[in-house]
Amino acid sequence: MTSWRAFILLQVFVMAIAAAISAQAARVKDIANVRGVRDNQLVGYGIVVGLKGTGDSKNEFTNKSVARMLDKFGMKLDEKDVASKNVAAVLVTANLPPFARAGNKIDITVNAIGDAGSLMGGTLVQTPLRAADQQIYAVAQGAILVGGGAEAHATAGRMPNGAIIERDVAEDFTQRKMFRLTLHNPDFTTAARLAKRVNLDLAGKYATAKDAGTVDVVVPFSYEGRGVELLAAIESLEVTPDARAKVIVNEKTGTVVIGDSVRINRVAVSHGDLSVRVDGTAKGKSKDQGGDKVAVLDTGTSVGDLVKALNTLGVSPKDLITILQNIKAAGALQGELEIL
Repeated sequence: MTSWRAFILLQVFVMAIAAAISAQAARVKDIANVRGVRDNQLVGYGIVVGLKGTGDSKNEFTNKSVARMLDKFGMKLDEKDVASKNVAAVLVTANLPPFARAGNKIDITVNAIGDAGSLMGGTLVQTPLRAADQQIYAVAQGAILVGGGAEAHATAGRMPNGAIIERDVAEDFTQRKMFRLTLHNPDFTTAARLAKRVNLDLAGKYATAKDAGTVDVVVPFSYEGRGVELLAAIESLEVTPDARAKVIVNEKTGTVVIGDSVRINRVAVSHGDLSVRVDGTAKGKSKDQGGDKVAVLDTGTSVGDLVKALNTLGVSPKDLITILQNIKAAGALQGELEIL
């Protein structure tokens, strides 16, 4: 009876914690990935035929490629005998998704590597695509789509479902004893919260934050042989990610992106006929005094409040960026300022 009451209390506690999760919480699957579950890059060298005089002009490697291709078909030709502007050498790239299976199709991108003027109307001849281990994982062939028709971009094209996967990318998740979660944006606070949330859901000490970007999860006895179900349960959990206080400024476009945690300490700024004072002597206000623009804000105010006050005074984006840079230089902006 006592164990049953303990179980009920645990369930109530879990429900209370879940109800208290912030509206800013994100699913684990949106802030982290499982090690080993990722795309793999593929690349291959091929030739495009059927061009209307817009292919390579004097590229020796293109002529060699055509001669070798024809040789496979039983036609013995010297590369000097091959001279056509209807052929172009290309580099083919693709991303092989995780858990890819033989027979599935993937999109590819085709880019001219010679002096071809356009790939429009061309057909890619069968091209093997290799990964970093030099193994062939897909074969590409088909008509190339060149969007827009603009000559400036006619040397690159795409082929939706242009390659067929030739081998499985095997990953057995059923018998693994441990999984590693990797945060997209490493942060010690987020990693600690993630480990705590997983342990709370699994009702035990199964997750451990190894560093700011890594959380290891040991497979519980109840999930042995059911790794997929365990990951499905974990990735649906919600965690509130944390982030460093940061302001991003793009001087070219005048764009300012401000993090919610950025704060400003006591500081006074004079910029032309503009004066900004953060000293806690007044509740935020903006006014025009004899032609001079004045903004007074409380100590510890957010950068968002500062920007709002400066916008009220009609400050231009360029002046705003200059003011933020100077406040950061004075050590009064509590956060990171990144200039793009």
